Amino acid sequence: MKGSESASTAKDTSRRAVVRAAVATTGTIAGLAALGTTPGVAATGAAAAGRRSPERGPRIGILLHDGYSLLDPTGPAEILSRLPGATATMLAERRGPVRTDTRDVAVVAARSIDEIDQLDVLVVPGAGERGTREAMGNPVLLDWIRRIDRHTRWTTSVCTGSLVLAAAGLLRGREATTYWASKDFLAPFGATYVPRRYVHSGKFITGAGVSAGQDMALHLAQQIAGDTVAQAIQPAVEYDPEPPFDTGSPDKADPELQQLALRLPADSQK
Repeated sequence: MKGSESASTAKDTSRRAVVRAAVATTGTIAGLAALGTTPGVAATGAAAAGRRSPERGPRIGILLHDGYSLLDPTGPAEILSRLPGATATMLAERRGPVRTDTRDVAVVAARSIDEIDQLDVLVVPGAGERGTREAMGNPVLLDWIRRIDRHTRWTTSVCTGSLVLAAAGLLRGREATTYWASKDFLAPFGATYVPRRYVHSGKFITGAGVSAGQDMALHLAQQIAGDTVAQAIQPAVEYDPEPPFDTGSPDKADPELQQLALRLPADSQK
């Protein structure tokens, strides 16, 4: 009996159980109900029981382009993939591994962009200077982003991914954010930089640098599934930042630290 109780306790405290319990408690989720008539978005019934709904949940595509920063796609993927019934798929120009800015790590793209013609959510990650510049100048990627954006419920970015959206012509006349050292590059595309962790403008949600993608993803989770599910996902992934230093934004770092902050990523990409 004692062993069974221990096993049951372990099961009940699993990460999935936390989210399932929260969804089941709500009964219905206002955000998903509001999206019920949108193609690709499911009601909560089966998902609340911890199963995929017979109808699709939100279809989330995360675009990998050469030289992206590792946390930019994987942080939002960790959060958004926990939405009830959601599918989160890594995409690239070609299927297979796509290397990060340091070239030390690769994430596998399960689908090529030629295989995807409609998504509910598009996430465009940022990259180092090389990766961002190449993505902004890649007509194949930009054309695909524009085509996908015509049907998305949400088009989002992390870090310098907003520059890629801007280069595609999607942020003209909108407020947006990006990596702090790249803020001046939004204006030539008609976007207004706002120094916040994420900026919500219409169906566009842009996240600031790297780790801010997780804040952006939690906000997006709230928009899709409501407060309760989004709040439950946060402890499910134990996102409760308590860094040892308070220098996480340029406003909190002196000029010498800012220069080092720029040099360290650049050196790691050589």
